[in-house]
Amino acid sequence: MLHLTLRQLQVFESAARHLSLSRAAEELHLSQPGVSMQLKKLAETVGHPLLEQSGKRLRLTEHGQDLVATAREVLGAVKNYELSLVARRGLTGGSLRIVAITTATYFIPRLLGEFSRQHPGVKVSLRVTNREQVLESLSAGLEDLYILGQPPEGLAVTAIPFLENPLVVLAAPDHPLARKRGITLARLAEEPWLLREPGSGTRKAVERLFAASGLSLTPRMELGGNEAIKQAVLANMGISVLSRHALSLHTPDQFAILDVQGFPIRRQWYAVYPAGRQRTVVARTFLDFLMEHGDVASA
Repeated sequence: MLHLTLRQLQVFESAARHLSLSRAAEELHLSQPGVSMQLKKLAETVGHPLLEQSGKRLRLTEHGQDLVATAREVLGAVKNYELSLVARRGLTGGSLRIVAITTATYFIPRLLGEFSRQHPGVKVSLRVTNREQVLESLSAGLEDLYILGQPPEGLAVTAIPFLENPLVVLAAPDHPLARKRGITLARLAEEPWLLREPGSGTRKAVERLFAASGLSLTPRMELGGNEAIKQAVLANMGISVLSRHALSLHTPDQFAILDVQGFPIRRQWYAVYPAGRQRTVVARTFLDFLMEHGDVASA
């Protein structure tokens, strides 16, 4: 009998999904040498290499492709067993694993904090990353819930809206358009723009709005985070669109929210999980909590 450990299978599944040791280490809160050691021990146990270097990326060997399917079956079975345990003992225990996009950091910790105060026996884990990595994790379906500003296309998921997510146009307080009213999209398209990276849900929503009016945006800068965008806006390097939640820690006069036709773009925050997947008692309870306590996030 092969002496495999669940941790080895978890590390291997993550590395196989990301095809990156560093990203697997980040996801599992391990060091990269720790990931390499687990994979080496697993390959020695199996007796065959499971991953190999192909240029700058990893790729699965034939044996690796066979094992990753088995690993996901085993990890899924363990998770189902955990579900049955939690169901029997209620919310005196159990765990809740959430992956959220970066903008959700402005409200999701408050929600989780209140939930933890109500259910102190539940172990809560939150991982925050960009949309691309959230979707990768969602496709594997190893976490309980995923927090997104836009449900993914091409994946079979259940998406439950629980909080408004208005997108607003942001400028420095002394920007020439700060006191204008009814600014047109055509006028706004003339401004230098600061945008999130391609693939960002916020950027897609903005580009769709402008494209519907036959307009396009050429970014002056592309930035990978909301905080970087806010600093660039305050430095008068351009304007941008962010979720109003991204301003929750700022005073009202620190930024100008421009009065633009078509804005705010009305969107929602969604709790997402793979369609048809059985939710744990803890996950179901947290979803009910989200529907009832959106005001905690907006506080």
